[in-house]
Amino acid sequence: MSVDGWNTVLVLGGIRSGKSEFAESLVTDAPVVRYLATAPEGDPEDTEWATRLAAHRARRPGSWTTEETTEDPRRLADVIASAERNETLLVDDLGGWVTVLLDPEHQPADDVATIAELAEAIRTCPARVVLVSPEVGLSLVPTTPLGRAFTDALGAANRSVADACDAVALVVAGQPVWLKPAASATTPTTPDSATTPTVLGGATAPTTPGGATAPGSATASNRAAAPAATGSATEPAATGSLADAEPTPEVQLPEVLTHTPPAVPAQEPGNPWAAPTMALPMVATGLVIQPGMELPMPDEYAGPQAVDRLATLDVPGAGLGVLDRVVGFAAATQGTTTPQAWGSVRVLLLHGDHAGGASAGTVAGESSRRAAQARAGRGALARLAAESGASLQVVDTPAAAPMEDQPALTLDQVDSALRYGWRLAEQAADAGVQLLVLGACGAGTEAAAAAVLAATAGAEPPAVLGRVITDSGEIDDAAWMIRCAAVRDALHRTRRSSRGAKDILAELGGGDVAVASGVLLGATARRVPVLIDGPVGVAAGMVSRDLAGQTRHWCLLADHGGHPAVRLAADVLGLTPLLDLRMDLGEGANALVALPLLRSVLALAAALPVHPSLGGDEDPSPAADEPAYADASDFDTTLDESDFAEPEPAGPGPASTGVDEQPASGWRAG
Repeated sequence: MSVDGWNTVLVLGGIRSGKSEFAESLVTDAPVVRYLATAPEGDPEDTEWATRLAAHRARRPGSWTTEETTEDPRRLADVIASAERNETLLVDDLGGWVTVLLDPEHQPADDVATIAELAEAIRTCPARVVLVSPEVGLSLVPTTPLGRAFTDALGAANRSVADACDAVALVVAGQPVWLKPAASATTPTTPDSATTPTVLGGATAPTTPGGATAPGSATASNRAAAPAATGSATEPAATGSLADAEPTPEVQLPEVLTHTPPAVPAQEPGNPWAAPTMALPMVATGLVIQPGMELPMPDEYAGPQAVDRLATLDVPGAGLGVLDRVVGFAAATQGTTTPQAWGSVRVLLLHGDHAGGASAGTVAGESSRRAAQARAGRGALARLAAESGASLQVVDTPAAAPMEDQPALTLDQVDSALRYGWRLAEQAADAGVQLLVLGACGAGTEAAAAAVLAATAGAEPPAVLGRVITDSGEIDDAAWMIRCAAVRDALHRTRRSSRGAKDILAELGGGDVAVASGVLLGATARRVPVLIDGPVGVAAGMVSRDLAGQTRHWCLLADHGGHPAVRLAADVLGLTPLLDLRMDLGEGANALVALPLLRSVLALAAALPVHPSLGGDEDPSPAADEPAYADASDFDTTLDESDFAEPEPAGPGPASTGVDEQPASGWRAG
């Protein structure tokens, strides 16, 4: 528990009491909030329950991230226990959590032990945590055994959580009443010092004679319950005005101290990855990448307005279908309702191998061959990049140690890899790149991504590990089992380790995932959208989300490729694949196949005029500087006897080479 103010708060209330709204108001000052949703989806035909869930989702700001814990009730304690000091978590609510806990699918189970684990996680959690729970103990005793089991379990959970929290509030008819005040300051307040302001988060707030901080949060509704001061909030009150007054019956929560990032060690000379960057956030020693960074968000108005504009265009059919999401994404990231097709595109191919069981079933040296092939301008990725007019940059990343035996990287390597990825994105932005395509070609990347998903989303490794396909096209089940065992052993080895973003990269992710995470963060800072493709890209999206929740809003997923890890991560990140082609050409290549289609959609949406019935102009004659398109009158459609005559035999000519002739191009096959 923090001595500077509250860290954990339990908000109780009845149905429709306003408890969720009040809990959300307590965290409005946080740049990023991890919203832990515990309620099950319920019956699909229960429209009233679906409406409630939709209302909750609609209230959440775009910078918040949502995590579902309905599959395993024990995961809630793990998420809270692994939260870091500068994170903010909102759990809504414990009623849904108890419902899942008592579900027959999770039985037999020790409910008391699970509740005790949750309370202990809250008691030792260094992060800010706000929990919402219904108060059902004031109603009638249920008449059914199941109802009594629910109320008993929820009452026990509320008692344990309330005992572990710094403060407890009861919301009645929208009015909060504090049942358990926050911890007082470490230095006792005397009547003589009651008028001395206490500095909290850079502002000043007067203190009460009891030592508790006076109202400092603009979101608290019982602010008026404190004694009025005779001056402004930053000036001390008149002598004796608070010392002579009776203590207030309700104690207001103090403001939470703003986290000050620690200084990083001085950079090592000659280390290119530790070179400083000019992008924020910065300190004297260089770039600091840490959870809770405030990075820009796309334009929240341009995207919907651009999609609405599509309905007014002069198109003969129903429109672009699901590809209208491309227009909305491009409009939001470009900040305009008429987005343009991406002109300058850069492909970043990350090459880094993972040792140990993660690389089971791969041919030694195959990933290095693919990287060298791409550097030489050969192979599928290079050809697709050339046809799309995209530049290709191959990036070598640190090799990862066997994660089942030891950390994949050191924390210093993780910091360097994150900064290096950030710099790669900066260099692309400085070069005028409008879209980044992220790919990878390392041995063991699928297993590393599965381990990251298991640590961040609670996934089961066998469910997110794709089948191992040999070079001859056969399925290697033995290699797949070795990969599963490696991920399982790595998760067991790190079961008591922190689940912070950097810790996950160090223990499980490896160099390619760390560099990819830095690329996503740097691209977000420079407002450059990223087309992700494959397990490494989505694993980086999961990690970067925990460092800056804004990154996922700058990512676009063209196709899931039929990979289970990509499907799961896309669902958690809120990324809907645009296509369902199930291609497996390698990370990055799948996205480049879809890139011409996406460009065509953007070009068409930007060029088509408004339909004449909606006020658009219709000028049949093209402008002088515009090319005239072919008209039906330019073609002779009349058939005569010569059209049916036998062709004359060809005269002597060059001998056939036996090879299909192809038009010349600037790309040379390898």
